[in-house]
Amino acid sequence: MLEYKNHTLAAIVSDRHQAAAVFEKYHLDFCCKGKRTLQDACAEKNIPVEPILEELQQVFEPGSGVEDQLLATMSVSQLSDYIVLKHHIYVKHAMPVIYEHLNRVAAKHGDRFSYMQQVFNLFSTLQTELDAHMQKEEMVLFPRIKEVEKALEQKNNQPALNTGYINSPIHMMETEHEEAGELLAQIRRLTNDYTPPADACATFRISLAELKSFEEDLHRHIHLENNLLFPRIVKMMQ
Repeated sequence: MLEYKNHTLAAIVSDRHQAAAVFEKYHLDFCCKGKRTLQDACAEKNIPVEPILEELQQVFEPGSGVEDQLLATMSVSQLSDYIVLKHHIYVKHAMPVIYEHLNRVAAKHGDRFSYMQQVFNLFSTLQTELDAHMQKEEMVLFPRIKEVEKALEQKNNQPALNTGYINSPIHMMETEHEEAGELLAQIRRLTNDYTPPADACATFRISLAELKSFEEDLHRHIHLENNLLFPRIVKMMQ
């Protein structure tokens, strides 16, 4: 387990997805900043690495890496489809529900808890940006990834294999991932890690719980793209 100290956060989560929950607990960014080692990430946060290694040991039960092994065997086309089915659909269904709950909380409790108006505004921005982002992935980047994979399999050296054909949209998606992550980080800070006030109503509590789950899913979502899908297709084109 000690060897994980010098592994990157992205590599650890890629190897065993259960690590994501541990990293979430300590606010260690394994998606957009996943290229840091666990040791370096802990040093930046000024937290000891040993308790985290102990928690990782506890969650790495025998057989717990089955899903990760499955992802490792997928083609880039299959991985693209998996991301859409598991994460894009979740985001599309969850965002309108969270938006409505936050809108209600901001309208009813914004006078007492002014930060919830900021939270609502930030989430509204996030919803608009993620809708556009996923559309670009589904209509542009993912079809290009499938096109390139097919061309490589057929040894068909078409103009589509120009590196900019893939690298340019990937760079744009990675930039947008960072922006989405920062919006949610602001929401987390405003809500004190999604902690409801003692006298919060049910909708208030539900909306914060939904936001927490949403951020956790988005981190896993971005990790699959930034640290698995994108590097694999770039490597295939080299």
